[in-house]
Amino acid sequence: MESMKDYEKELERSFRKIEEGDILTGTVIAVSEDEVTLDLAYYTQGIIKAENLSNDPGFSVFEDVKVGDEIEATVIKVDDGRGNIELSKKEANDVLAWDKLAEMMENETVVNVKITESVNAGVVTFLEGIRAFIPASQISSNYVENTDDWIGKKIDVKVITVDREKKKLVLSGKAVAREREAEERNHKISMLVPGTVMEGKVETIKPYGAFISLGDGLDGLVHISQISQKRISTPYEVLKEGQSVKVKILNTNDGKISLSMKALEEEMVDTSDSGVGEDISEYVSKEEVSTSLGSLLAGIKLD
Repeated sequence: MESMKDYEKELERSFRKIEEGDILTGTVIAVSEDEVTLDLAYYTQGIIKAENLSNDPGFSVFEDVKVGDEIEATVIKVDDGRGNIELSKKEANDVLAWDKLAEMMENETVVNVKITESVNAGVVTFLEGIRAFIPASQISSNYVENTDDWIGKKIDVKVITVDREKKKLVLSGKAVAREREAEERNHKISMLVPGTVMEGKVETIKPYGAFISLGDGLDGLVHISQISQKRISTPYEVLKEGQSVKVKILNTNDGKISLSMKALEEEMVDTSDSGVGEDISEYVSKEEVSTSLGSLLAGIKLD
């Protein structure tokens, strides 16, 4: 049951002194095309006119504000002429949003934003009511040539630069995309079983070995010591880029795939020594086949 102390707190809140510039928190109780009404736990209500809600040109009162939402806003008039307190969410954002954005950057928070326009060297969006820039190099993990193609698209981003004094906010979708690609790659690698033989294509050759494309976005390294049983001074002695090869998975430690061609050679030698892998031509007769139908019937005695 509510006590007298609870009532005292409510009375104290409803009769507290409110002045212009104060930042108040209220609960949305009504939404119209022109304004939003807030319950301020005060003897009168708070009103935010539509033009004082957001700087985002894509903002929609009916889509972005719902009854029950909590909004922080700055008092711009203690009495709007109708007995209500007039507030501005935009002004409160100018004070509070930068703290939130700095916290997002520190915590590496992933947020979803909608790209509103294309500008020189990147695109623009809004986060916490603040105009933000995403450089073309930070939109995606892949190179973006035409930024106009991204207008209207929603992407997940991280905050990478917050400068309150210069009002500079920079976001990156690339950081999120790269992390998710790495997670997906690591999952695929974890499904590979050491000892499995796979077919791949030589992607690039380095002095220390060759990278083999295994498909599905995966590649592995065949170290120069694992290319051949023969001693070689460079991978180019045995391999060329674009060549198809069979490789054996040695291990998948630290998210890297180690491969071997040498292991397959050794296995072939082992099977050859046991007689299993001998050349089948040794078992094929070199004599000309001359058996005729008459010869086959000659030994058959007919009654």
